[in-house]
Amino acid sequence: MKTIYTSIVLAMVCCCANAEYVELNDALRATYENCVGIDDALHDMKVRAGINTAVTGVGTGLGIGATAVGIAKANVDKAIEEKLASMRSMSYGASPDVVVVGSTEFMAALEQQLQQSKSEITIKEVDAENPLKKALDAENERITAELTQKSKRLGNWRTGLIAGNTVTNVAGAIIASKNKVDKSLQEQIDGCIKSVRNLQNSIVAARINGEDVTEAQKIHHACAGFEYIDTSKINNRATGSMVSSIVGSGTGLAGTITSIMANSDKVRSNDTPEGIKKEKNLNTAANVLSAGSAVASATATVFNASQIKAIKDVAKVAEQCTEVLK
Repeated sequence: MKTIYTSIVLAMVCCCANAEYVELNDALRATYENCVGIDDALHDMKVRAGINTAVTGVGTGLGIGATAVGIAKANVDKAIEEKLASMRSMSYGASPDVVVVGSTEFMAALEQQLQQSKSEITIKEVDAENPLKKALDAENERITAELTQKSKRLGNWRTGLIAGNTVTNVAGAIIASKNKVDKSLQEQIDGCIKSVRNLQNSIVAARINGEDVTEAQKIHHACAGFEYIDTSKINNRATGSMVSSIVGSGTGLAGTITSIMANSDKVRSNDTPEGIKKEKNLNTAANVLSAGSAVASATATVFNASQIKAIKDVAKVAEQCTEVLK
């Protein structure tokens, strides 16, 4: 009669739990086989997510740096443009209502010329051999050359920084694409969940039979959390990071090419209004693209950081389960 009663209870338990009944030792063995190892896989994923966070973080810094350098270059280019315009429109005449402003050396030379004169002078035109004109031309050329060299240097820095940002975004996209709960791991997690359910049924049956279920209950308590984990959060964040990094790679590559073009001698040497406008447009485009790459890298960094948390939530359950099983 007791055997019949036990069988009826077991049948009811299995039916209600929608799981198969196995002997306690077999259930413990299955739980061990299906649950041990999940924590190792999740640990590797957590490490990769941490690395990717660092990589995209560096990319964010490079993108911000490229944008800042580009803005600085734009200010220098504006100063060059103003200087060239000043040189083209500079009048070398002087009269009581004209004030000539130049370098200290130029003003000193002008004062010396005036002091040497015995009468009031009105300079109508200064020829190419006049030392005052030569001094002014030399000073303007020196300043323009210095600004041009500085602009060229800033342009090279911007190109290098955007290129570095592009590399980090490519690396980030590759790491994120691989840092997901793949089919194999998901099958193992699903198998672990099933084994834990079967273990619960086996514990009920073993307790009815008067068996010691203390260890089995401890294992079930530690591993039951697998029922409530959500691996989709891990994969969704990996996808978000990958997409952001791909976008950053595209804008970074376009920005690198644009920056190289803007800083080329062919573009810079064209002093016509059309040439100056083209150079300005290319520099503006490069700055916009570098800013876009920085934003994309920052977005990927956020996804990577949140993925670490999602992995930790699952890994905590896996570690607790593995600890009691071992």
